[in-house]
Formats: sequence, structure tokens, C-alpha cells
Amino acid sequence: MERATLRRRALVAGTATVAVGALAVAGLTGVASAGPAGTTAPPVSADSLSPGLLAAMERDLGLDADEARSRIAQEQRAAALAAGLEKSLGASFAGARVSGEKATLTVSTTDASETARITGAGARAEVVGHSLDRLEGVKKSLDKAALKKAPADVPVWYVDVAANRVVVNAATTAAGTAFLKAAKADASLVTVARSAEQPRTFADIRGGDAYYMNGSGRCSVGFSVTRGGTQNGFATAGHCGRVGTTTNGVNQQAQGTFQGSTFPGRDIAWVATNANWTPRPLVNGYGRGDVTVAGSTAAVVGASVCRSGSTTGWHCGTIQQLNTSVTYPEGTISGVTRTSVCAEPGDSGGSYISGNQAQGVTSGGSGNCSSGGTTYFQPINPLLQAYGLTLVTSGGGTPTDPPTTTPPTTPPGGTWAVGTAYAAGATVTYGGATYRCLQAHTAQPGWTPADVPALWQRV
Repeated sequence: MERATLRRRALVAGTATVAVGALAVAGLTGVASAGPAGTTAPPVSADSLSPGLLAAMERDLGLDADEARSRIAQEQRAAALAAGLEKSLGASFAGARVSGEKATLTVSTTDASETARITGAGARAEVVGHSLDRLEGVKKSLDKAALKKAPADVPVWYVDVAANRVVVNAATTAAGTAFLKAAKADASLVTVARSAEQPRTFADIRGGDAYYMNGSGRCSVGFSVTRGGTQNGFATAGHCGRVGTTTNGVNQQAQGTFQGSTFPGRDIAWVATNANWTPRPLVNGYGRGDVTVAGSTAAVVGASVCRSGSTTGWHCGTIQQLNTSVTYPEGTISGVTRTSVCAEPGDSGGSYISGNQAQGVTSGGSGNCSSGGTTYFQPINPLLQAYGLTLVTSGGGTPTDPPTTTPPTTPPGGTWAVGTAYAAGATVTYGGATYRCLQAHTAQPGWTPADVPALWQRV
């Protein structure tokens, strides 16, 4: 079994694969985040999920309201557990994903001796031949080659954690092979798959609302943000505007100006708004009640995810791959998440959310919401970090850096205690910091405020 020496990533997310184009509308030593083996995920409060999100999950995923709440609770626990296991396994970590009606978490490793650690934490273990670091090293060589020259007839490439391979989607086998040769990539770790995808961008303060660029094109708001504690604004897609581009809001009134924008390479941007616009921790539910944003814990591969946009409203699907690269007509972007959610022109920049956790902003894709499609989103946490922004949440904000998931040697003191039933909104102290409860639950060993962002937010 291999032991990769590449540097591990600081964050672990799921691996989602969805082709999306920006549509422009003209004009362990212990795993701190894991509960004891056999325990169930903490329930998601019925009040924390909007009727609109539940209705969209029923329409697109076939889940009734109780099934949707249960699935989201399981997925949020899986995300916290996966993050802790990645740090604990280190170089042998080979990815994580959820599957099945109960969102069962599978964690892959290249070291068979680590399976007991994984199963003991409450996940299914899988031994594979290649670490995530090694596969992402191959993908990095492809990304580097694409930055020099966008590959012809190669729309998408990504790490498929279920297959333990790098997958290159190409119009022809010859096109995919030529790309591998140009990148000097290790072809033994790559599968070239035939694909007719033709991703393009979706360009068309509350997530999912429309806004207009320079009085012409239309895009959608991602999430409300602040910078430096005084400047309000919102996150969106980079292809929607360049630095200096002015915007009007959904009411056609003057709104703000793009302060940062990157595209291609990435598809990220933020708009600073004027004093007439107040940021809210909400995503537009389009007639079914707004969704409250409580944090930005990244979901894992296989998790459900929903999107709000100004053209098609609410639509849901699942995360297919993380850290995907996509080639649009304008160039290649990397680091996006691939999903089975549909989108159409004007939805670009709009909100992706899993339960009450912000996931990212709509980039682009293929297909539509009549026949179905594949869409990509730019993860929200790297966007926040790139521009020094703070996500506006129901608790007043969320850190842009993930909390550590490795427990300290000596448990810190505070008022938090195992076995205590906490209601949403309750506050505790732990390790010298104050935390607010995001979801009603009974505290269990390992579910400390510092280690389970799905349950607690530092204030």
C-alpha cells in the first residue's frame, strides 16, 4: 500500500461532480467530530429547514419531509466525522462519500491497519490502492497544463473517490489521451471517459435573488457577507463581472460594485453593497419560505444539496465529485464541485446549500431544468478566505477557517457537558470560547463545540 508524501489539504469536503456553465443573461488518535459507534446523528430541527427546501428535495430526490430531515442530519454528522478522520489518517486518507437512504459514510484508506480506526469512529472502511494526495497530484498536473493551454474537446476532469481514479471526460479518447500526454500525467491512474458535455457559464442581500450588471446582464446572489466588520456585500460568481462592474439589485435600484473577481482559473467574486442594502442570513425560497444560513460546513460526496437561482428557483440533487476542473469557452476553472442539480442562464452566482449549511455559488454546467443537467459550484469557504470575508449567518457570522478536528490532550474546561440536552440558541463556554447551539441535541463524547461545526458556532 502506498504512503503518499504530498501535503494534505487543510479542508476535507465531499467529491461532487456536476458540469455547470456560467449562464449569462444578456441585458484520531480519536476522532473528535465522531460520536460513539452505533450512535445516531443529532436531529435537525423542523424549524431549521424551510418548506421550500423540503418541497424541492421531495420533487428532485423523492424524499418526504421526515426523510429529508433525517438525511440532512445524517449527512451533517458524516461531514464532521469525515473531516476528523482525514486529519487522523493523514497520508493514507483516500476520500470519503455517503450513499444509500441512510447516508452511510464510507472512508477510504491505503493502509489496511487503519480500518479499525475508521469503523470504530462509526464509518464504513474501504481499502484502496491510491491515496487522495496521489490522485490529486495527478489532477494538479492536468490543471497546470490547462492553465497554459485549455485542452480541446476535454470539458471536465476530477478525482472520483468511489473509483479511486482520476477521470477525464473527453469528446474522443484521442483528445483525452493527448491532454494526458501534454500534462505528462501518470496515465496509469487516469480513466478517459467519452462525454458529450458542453459546459457553459450561468450568468443571468438574499441568496438566490437576481442582480443586474451595468444595467445589462443578470446573475444571482450567492450569500450575504461582510468584510472588516463594516462593509456589507455578497459572494457570487467571477464570470458575472469584473472589478469595478456596478450592480443593480432585484428591485433595479443601485446596489454595489464588484470588489474582487477571478475568472477563469477560479469562478469567485464579491460585491460590496451600498448602505441601502442590509445583508441577511437567508436564501430565497421562491414562495415556500426563506432558508436560514447557519454555517458553512462542507458536505461530502453523495450528500444532498439544493440550489436557489433567479431563473429556476429551487432545485436539488446530490454532490458527485469535489475539486473538479471544467473547461468553458472562456477557459478552464478548477476547484469546483460537480452536482446533479440542474440550472439555467441567470442562475449563475446563486446559492448552493445543504440543510442550513452554505456550500457554494453556482458556476456553470450543461443541460437545463426541463430535461435535467449537471451543474458545478465554487465552494464558499475558499471564496471567503480569498477575499477576507465573513459569511453572514443566523449566529452573526462564521469563521472562514475550519475548526480543528483533533482533540486536545487535556480536555479544556467550560460549561459544556456530555449528557446535557441543548436547545437551538443555547450558549456554552468551552476552551475559553463561547459557542451557540445550532441544532437541538444531547451532547455526546467527541461532539465538543470546538469540533462539531454542524452543531455549534463560535460567537
